[in-house]
Amino acid sequence: MLRAWYQSSPWLKLLRPLSAVYASAVVRRRHRYLNDPERVWLAPIPVIVVGNITLGGTGKTPMCIWLISYLQSIGLKPGVISRGYGAEGTEFPHLVDPQVDTPEQTGDEPLLIARRCAVPVVIDPDRPRAAQYLLASAQVDVIISDDGLQHYALGRDLEILILDAARGLGNSRCLPEGPLREPAARLRSVDIVVSNGQAADDANAFAMTLAPVALVNICTGDRIPAAQWQGGQEVEAVAGIGNPQRFFNTLKGLSLQPNGHAFADHAQYTPASFVHCDPGKPLIMTEKDAVKCTGFARDNWWYLSIDASLSDAFTSRLQQCLETALRQR
Repeated sequence: MLRAWYQSSPWLKLLRPLSAVYASAVVRRRHRYLNDPERVWLAPIPVIVVGNITLGGTGKTPMCIWLISYLQSIGLKPGVISRGYGAEGTEFPHLVDPQVDTPEQTGDEPLLIARRCAVPVVIDPDRPRAAQYLLASAQVDVIISDDGLQHYALGRDLEILILDAARGLGNSRCLPEGPLREPAARLRSVDIVVSNGQAADDANAFAMTLAPVALVNICTGDRIPAAQWQGGQEVEAVAGIGNPQRFFNTLKGLSLQPNGHAFADHAQYTPASFVHCDPGKPLIMTEKDAVKCTGFARDNWWYLSIDASLSDAFTSRLQQCLETALRQR
């Protein structure tokens, strides 16, 4: 379906009546919350929602990691709430323990954020309940909601919408004819639009690029600057993200020759998942995949650590929005 949506396959027009019903329903749902503030829980501190309106990965997690670092740099104490997609056997709400929890218990992205950023992360499909639990469990003065743009029961001070520059809005149709969770007009109501992979800011969106920083050995934690890799050009490459080709292209940009193995977003791995990979070649995966492979990784398995990069204009706009939110609090 993703391939059909982003290639505008003609047969999708058969689904247009269903898409019209879906679009009407989601618009009505949003307006029910907008018109009835008592249905919305408002936190006593600013809430920033990082989300999208398309199915498929857009780069929300790198944006959240950048945002955490920026907030810390200006003296704030951020905490994160997340749905915890794929979490099994966990009682909600749950405060992620980066030393004890597994990806099966928390979902891959919340555990990645908790380990990399050392900030409190609470998972719960009920976003207001997650935020309330976070406030009761940790000293934070800003809440970041990783995803949750459509969870209108959670009040928010700032909405950051992430697009994939390469795929855009696909055929610009709502589900099931297209990949949109909400009509494209929703872009006009958010505070900031960020386009992941766009070369430069324009009138419609701020540009975000993902820069490779280091290759990290999954077993030992050894770090090698990405530009100083000497493990051989031919590598096996694994990506279980929304747009795997973006990761493979990044490796090519490092002068590597990846044999790409694409998995579904949030894929769960076992040693058998890698039977098609040549064990004699280094295997490089995303950081999100690596958190699910620590128990059986081999000595020549690495993940590529990346950092998001945004413009001064984006930072200025973000600062303006934060100052407004803090004044209102």
